[in-house]
Amino acid sequence: MAKNTLTIALAGNQNSGKTTLFNALTGLNQFVGNWPGVTVERKEGKLKENKAFKIVDLPGIYSLSPYSPEEIVSRDYLTSGEPDVILNIIDSTNIERSLFLTTQLCEIGVPVVCALNMIDIARAHGDKINIKELSAVVGCPFIEISATKEIGVSDIAALCLKTANETKHQVYTHSFGGVTEHALAHIEEHALESRDEKYQSRYYAIKIFERDEKIIEKLSLDKVALSSINNHIVMCEQELDDDSESIMVSERYAYIDSIIEKCVQKKKHKYISLKIDAIITNRFLALPIFAVIMFLVYYISVSSLGGWVTELVNDGIFGEGFSFFGLFDVPSIPGLIEGAFEAANVAPWISSLVLDGIVGGVGAVLGFVPQIMILFLLLAFLEGSGYMARIAFILDRVFRRFGLSGKSFIPILIGTGCGVPGIMASRTIENEADRRMTVMTTTFIPCSAKLPVIALIAGALMNDAWWVAPVTYFVGALMILLSGLILKRFKAFKSSETPFVMELPAYHMPTISSLFKSMWDRSFAFIKKAGSVILLSCIVIWFLSNFGFGENGFGMVDIEDSILKVIGSVVAPIFAPLGFGNWQAAVASITGLIAKENLVGTLAVLYNFSEEAVGAEASGALSGAFTQISAFSFLMFNMLCVPCFAALGAMRREMQSAKWFWGAVAWQMLVAYVVALVIYWGGNLLCLVF
Repeated sequence: MAKNTLTIALAGNQNSGKTTLFNALTGLNQFVGNWPGVTVERKEGKLKENKAFKIVDLPGIYSLSPYSPEEIVSRDYLTSGEPDVILNIIDSTNIERSLFLTTQLCEIGVPVVCALNMIDIARAHGDKINIKELSAVVGCPFIEISATKEIGVSDIAALCLKTANETKHQVYTHSFGGVTEHALAHIEEHALESRDEKYQSRYYAIKIFERDEKIIEKLSLDKVALSSINNHIVMCEQELDDDSESIMVSERYAYIDSIIEKCVQKKKHKYISLKIDAIITNRFLALPIFAVIMFLVYYISVSSLGGWVTELVNDGIFGEGFSFFGLFDVPSIPGLIEGAFEAANVAPWISSLVLDGIVGGVGAVLGFVPQIMILFLLLAFLEGSGYMARIAFILDRVFRRFGLSGKSFIPILIGTGCGVPGIMASRTIENEADRRMTVMTTTFIPCSAKLPVIALIAGALMNDAWWVAPVTYFVGALMILLSGLILKRFKAFKSSETPFVMELPAYHMPTISSLFKSMWDRSFAFIKKAGSVILLSCIVIWFLSNFGFGENGFGMVDIEDSILKVIGSVVAPIFAPLGFGNWQAAVASITGLIAKENLVGTLAVLYNFSEEAVGAEASGALSGAFTQISAFSFLMFNMLCVPCFAALGAMRREMQSAKWFWGAVAWQMLVAYVVALVIYWGGNLLCLVF
């Protein structure tokens, strides 16, 4: 009976274009959650053309021999019997590596469809792939696609449905060497003869041959069967003079080589990617080039273009308004609201709440959206072009010298957008000690929520110094490295090294639509937070700063008699050695724990520079409370201290231990306090000397 509904599981190597294809197939019909029982992200969606088709985007894997939580989730789902068909995404520019997973997927017993992604790049390189021959040799249908350009994407669903209807269980077509096949036959006879899943017997036999502990435990084999199986495996290992897992890898690649020889013709020339890599990944040039590129990214997004656009928005929309090409004047949002309130004779406290609390606080944060959008656009280009994948390998060598895993770079990179997914990305690190250290240090790199704070301090107190933003990010990176160096000296963080395996995509020009989609998705998350968490925080801060106990009891009072000053005055002495012992700065640092953007909103409310947003008025209001040295100390403390509540929640989940979580919090606060202390006292000492 033909299927009317279909569950398609997307499986493939990292950087094979799996997520891009998932977005192209589902559009906005997506759901993101966690897999049952584990904190690994689960992405599901409905096919745009047919909502009865469910698409499940699995974490990227290189084989069905898993180590990380993501890889285990992928294998368990693929072998669960839930998917009707597996859509294997293959990088056409590196087909040999991708086919290693393909040969394993064909052994599961679920129908497989292979999508040769990035076919446009492979063709540009001059490669020729015989699709018909490839389908015949491997035993499953192949289709050529380009997920970024949506070439062939519309034909995928129909091919998956046809394959699922015509093939109940995948038919495996190739055999290993005679000695290996002999051992596999005995394993099936001893261990799998009585199992119901006969169609998966080939898969289970190979996993047992590889001595996969998780599969052996799952099958609950008795001691007699295990002893007999082990004898056959040992005999095979002795005859082929290698361990069983290496035997299987070697024979798979021998089979893959035969496929490539029959079906693929590669043009014999040096690809452009290799020519670029000769410079970009050069042992001596790679790090300086990376430093220059990241400096330019933050210089453009914060200090130059981004700063100009932000100033335009702040002074125009949230400031005094602007003139439209000299033809007519456009009033600002605060001006419009104030005029409407005066006309309606609104109560002073309502006017103060809206103008000083809501518009002043939230507006001060939203004014930095242009900078954030430019930053995300530049980062999306670096990621989409294939450059960031190479930086992970380049920094692997550096990170290992400081006791960190090379895979730590991936969470750190993601953390520049938001600390929550950055912390969650640490799951790809197999070693538990390295994973915990990465969780503890990832948020030292400023996320997008901290960008408004950097821009405010640089613009209002550091004379628009171009170096503030890049230095802030480089100090964060330095603290990650130094933390690795220090923490690795403790027994709890000492561990054996694990190899860093990651596929390097060919360089290519990202599409305009993909760049702007990535930019908008990340920016919208920031805007949504400003409209919820920050809005509520600004209202609370306004209330606490305008109400207290005065001569006539509880009511509206001057800020010097407010509840907020009482709270801030209790906490302020802690920060006095760092140069910002005033209660306003202490309160701002505390509200930054809710969301780092709150620092700007809180300072805007307390110092009443909402009408001019974060322009000259902010400079005048804050200059009496901070010196340039204390301002930089204040900035670095809030960049390095514990992240927002959402990120803290992610840390608690990933640590899976209250002891480790509070240890991470203590370490972050210690690092932030010491760095700010050194900046303040060291800076003042240098001023005295010079």
